[in-house]
Amino acid sequence: MKIAFFETKPEERAFFSEALKGHELSFFSGTINEELRSEADYEAVSIFVHSRITDEILRKLPKLRYLQTRSTGYDHVKCQALYERGLLVSNVAGYGGPAVAEFAFSLLLNATRHTHVALERSRQGIFEYRDLKGIELFGKRLGILGLGTIGQRMARIGKGFGMELCAWSRTKKPIVEELGMDFLSLEEVLSLSDVVMIALPLTPATENLIDEKRATLLKKEAILVNVARGEIIQKSLYHTLPNILCLDVTADPACVARPNVLYTPHMAYYTREALRRIMEISLRNMKAFIAGEPLPNCLRLACEKEYSTNHQ
Repeated sequence: MKIAFFETKPEERAFFSEALKGHELSFFSGTINEELRSEADYEAVSIFVHSRITDEILRKLPKLRYLQTRSTGYDHVKCQALYERGLLVSNVAGYGGPAVAEFAFSLLLNATRHTHVALERSRQGIFEYRDLKGIELFGKRLGILGLGTIGQRMARIGKGFGMELCAWSRTKKPIVEELGMDFLSLEEVLSLSDVVMIALPLTPATENLIDEKRATLLKKEAILVNVARGEIIQKSLYHTLPNILCLDVTADPACVARPNVLYTPHMAYYTREALRRIMEISLRNMKAFIAGEPLPNCLRLACEKEYSTNHQ
């Protein structure tokens, strides 16, 4: 089988080359948009988050039967076009729970204790700290939007800090009862929380979920942490919200110059352990496709739902 991998690093090439011996593999370091300049007869394609699947890309892949993204989010995949061709699509759900949730709290702790400022001052031989008074997480209310793998891990970490927990999610999960969380409406979570963490996928339903109207519900001193997708927050708010914003993603990179913004370049997933899980889950998906078995992380239903929503 002819399989192409895009946005690959040396360790990924070594891993898939060993695991998929006997197949005709092609590896590219760039995105599919950069590397796929003419028609190719790949039957399966593996991409990462910077590749954008469009009608033009699909026209160059007439023999494509399976597309996988080595990520949890799939907003970079044009599901409508894939659905129309009846192609199989998968992601790697569940790999990033510990990595992304822990990173969210690292951003939060920098915001509440000004650690990044103190470290930079110390490197410069400046040891003044009296303007860096912090706040404790203990006893504060943590509101989590989304109770998937990452959101549930956020809840467990918050519980460890002694925070009060509340959440809004499409479905109520067993962890709500297990940790004694308050399961509330979106508006209640926004208005009652001292810290709001976003752990939602980007879908038509979640795009601009935090809009100008809902943003007014936030407490004046509330901290907003977004390690999901930038478009979940309305773009204009990145320049107008007075709250502290802890961001690993943003819909407008120009906002990073604002003094109330702590920004990192979409690196929450980037741990040794998470990268290994990405490869392992992607391999399981690929092997299932090759064997004609159901995909462990099939996005077909999600694609169909998104397609139907966009065509009502």
